[in-house]
Amino acid sequence: MDREELGKLSLPLIRVRARKVLFREGERLDFVYAVYSGTFKSCLSTADGREQVTDFQMSGDLLGLGGLSHGWHTSSAVALEDAQVHPIPYAALSKLDTAGESDVAQALVRLMSQEIVREQGLLLLLGTMHAEEKLAVFLLNLSACMKARGYSGLEFNLRMSRAEIGSYLGMTLETVSRTFSGFQQERLLEVDKRHIRILDLPRLASRVKSA
Repeated sequence: MDREELGKLSLPLIRVRARKVLFREGERLDFVYAVYSGTFKSCLSTADGREQVTDFQMSGDLLGLGGLSHGWHTSSAVALEDAQVHPIPYAALSKLDTAGESDVAQALVRLMSQEIVREQGLLLLLGTMHAEEKLAVFLLNLSACMKARGYSGLEFNLRMSRAEIGSYLGMTLETVSRTFSGFQQERLLEVDKRHIRILDLPRLASRVKSA
């Protein structure tokens, strides 16, 4: 779902400043949120106090779905840049007629389906791929997401840090940095801090065995 579709749902819109927490793990689930603009990370606290990044969300994605079966948030959501979200009351979700003509209901069904597909993709990333494949898939997915939202799929700024990418992909910070450097040396990418320019998309895709 794109920003134009979200705008047609006539939902309220709230602002979230960069690095501010939208909701915390363990809080009561009063709302799920549709991201209108900006980027978020979802994260968990591990037993030893570390942060584990479980997902990144951009415009058109939903935040808070993991808590629907429990009634409380199973992860925290943090804005990686200034962002805007549509809050959707949890109490209203059970009243939606997903078989009817409700625009909100149909939109939620599509968004939930996208979330399931994304989570399945993460399991594949962490379970079967080595470091170069993981980072290549991450960049290819981000490129496709940017293009689908009307931006350049070949040149963009990363809103997340190298450490956050590593946490998400199950890689150390050093491995993430080393893999980025390797891609630069092979002239697959140009990297300037968080600015990424993909020089050879087909060759980057070829680094993934399943591609």
